[in-house]
Amino acid sequence: MYGMGRVSASKRHGHMTVRRRLLWLALLPFMVLLPALLLMLYTWGGSYFDHLLTFKVTSDLAVAHQYFNRVVDRVGEEVSALGDSHALLLAVEGRHLDRLNALLAEQRNALGIDFIQFIDVHGRPLAAATKLAPGYRPAVSAVVQSALHGKSQTAIGLFSQAQLVAIDPALAARARIDLVATPNAKPTQRTEENRGMVIHTASPVYDEKGKLLGVLEGGVLLNQNLDFVDTINSIVYPQGSLPAGSDGTATLFIDDVRIATNVRLFGEKRALGTRASAVVRNHVLDGNKTWLDRAFVVHDWYISAYEPVHDSSGRPVGMLYVGYLEAPFREAERKAILLVVLLFAVICGVGVWLSLRLTRSIYRPIQDMNRTISAVESGDLAARSRADGETNELGRLAGHLDQLLDTVQRQNEELTAWGNALDRKVAARTAELEAANALLRDTQRQLALAEKLAAIGEITAGVAHEINNPVAVLQGNLDLLRDALGAATTPVEAELRLMDQQIQRINQMVTKLLQFASPTEYAGYIETLSMESVVADTLVLLAPLLKKSDIQIVRENTATRMVDVNRNELQQVLINLVNNAIHAMSGGGTLTLACLDLNVDGIAGAAICVRDTGTGIAPDNLPRVFDAFFTTRAGTGTGLGLSISYTLVARYGGRITVTSMPGDGANFTVWLPAI
Repeated sequence: MYGMGRVSASKRHGHMTVRRRLLWLALLPFMVLLPALLLMLYTWGGSYFDHLLTFKVTSDLAVAHQYFNRVVDRVGEEVSALGDSHALLLAVEGRHLDRLNALLAEQRNALGIDFIQFIDVHGRPLAAATKLAPGYRPAVSAVVQSALHGKSQTAIGLFSQAQLVAIDPALAARARIDLVATPNAKPTQRTEENRGMVIHTASPVYDEKGKLLGVLEGGVLLNQNLDFVDTINSIVYPQGSLPAGSDGTATLFIDDVRIATNVRLFGEKRALGTRASAVVRNHVLDGNKTWLDRAFVVHDWYISAYEPVHDSSGRPVGMLYVGYLEAPFREAERKAILLVVLLFAVICGVGVWLSLRLTRSIYRPIQDMNRTISAVESGDLAARSRADGETNELGRLAGHLDQLLDTVQRQNEELTAWGNALDRKVAARTAELEAANALLRDTQRQLALAEKLAAIGEITAGVAHEINNPVAVLQGNLDLLRDALGAATTPVEAELRLMDQQIQRINQMVTKLLQFASPTEYAGYIETLSMESVVADTLVLLAPLLKKSDIQIVRENTATRMVDVNRNELQQVLINLVNNAIHAMSGGGTLTLACLDLNVDGIAGAAICVRDTGTGIAPDNLPRVFDAFFTTRAGTGTGLGLSISYTLVARYGGRITVTSMPGDGANFTVWLPAI
């Protein structure tokens, strides 16, 4: 009767039964959590997909921008190279205008430049690749002014129709484009675009004495330059880089007018003369900012990127555009979302069905146990749970719970104590293995480096000896040439001096190769000396170089031990290290030279630490710094300095080690065993 009273009270207070709680727990993930997760996935996935589209078009614009700048730089380099040519100098100095006109016409075709002309120091044209209009005077632009003041410059410029006609009527005809009415564009009364966007370049021309003779001016017209935009499109959007049905496009604008594009108006007709929308124009040209968003292009929506194109004065005069059709990406997004929804629906259906079955299998033995307990509480002491299958496990749990808990607690304490002891043993063994592995890796690295240096040394010795013979022939013939020609070598004296310098550089490199291959042949006598004395001598030798740089020298000396070594060779090692540190601190910094006593692997010795505050060494380059011919200063270093230093120190039983972090400088330590 007492048990019945409790059940009745539970019903009166509306308590949820265990069965309903199990049902709620089983269905909650599928009815609430999974739909909420699906909604979050849809919201976040759509936003992330839009971000990916924008990120792609951003990278596409970066590629197009780099190619555009490379084309601009190439035009400037080619015109500058022509201005430095000997043939042009002879024609200008001799006032051979016919020859100069022919040379400019020939180079115009060879270089693919639309116009090129020579202007004297007063701004008057003397010769041109095309027939100039009578009385034509080049516009006084910033590019030409810069060249007249002795500095080459290449920039984007807008040429008026009159300027183009005066240079070449064909250019004016190519620049003219009829405007096409475009929805959403800014209203205008103009019917055509006759200005030309030109890659404009000018380079000063000097005689042999350095006197300015004039300016070589040239340019490439970008209006209707379809090869230019097609090349950009093929680089940014190669075949197969976009989903089926999506097209990549590239366009060049003057103001908001398309002057070169592969966007199609209809069929194969390009959308020349169409205009960008007013929203894009205001953002890019008026706001001088990059547009990275979807935009309506001619007749469809594209994921678009526009950036302003500036002239020599920094004023935005046009736009560079790349983009791709949005619809195929949105269709792919819609299909992906639909697939996810269907997958969630199937998971929910299967999950609900399995949860209901599991709930019933759990609730049935609990219900039997509850009925038995209620019967016992009612006084029926003989009542038992007549359960089988899973119910038997719950029945045994009720009878043996306390015993099981005691057993589990005792075993858990034993396992914990055993696990702690095992963890200590594993930690100790792991530390030993790590130390052994570190020593093994260091030994393997030193062996590999020694073998590499030995192999390279054998090769370089042969190569160095073979180079000496033709270099000697070159130097001898060069001296003979000077003696034979005498004053006739004056026009090419600069070239002859360059040859002397390069031959001297080859001799220096050969000497280093021989020293690297056979360091014992260059060794001097060994003397007992202190590290500090070598540092002092080295700083005296490097004083002129250090005065030219804004570097503060800090010296530290705590070393008391002496070493046996050849002074000149140790100075050579320090000079290599200090030179490298100076190059790493081109903007100034602090160079620390510290001498100290140092034990390595239980061997007493002395060391010199060379620390700088320069750019540091990249982690990928750190293992290779002592490799022969490895250098990060392309064109100025042979890559042998540290290799030779490593070989010299190793011959005395010493070591050179390096530690560095990018941006925090580098620390080289030269260690030698003490006497």
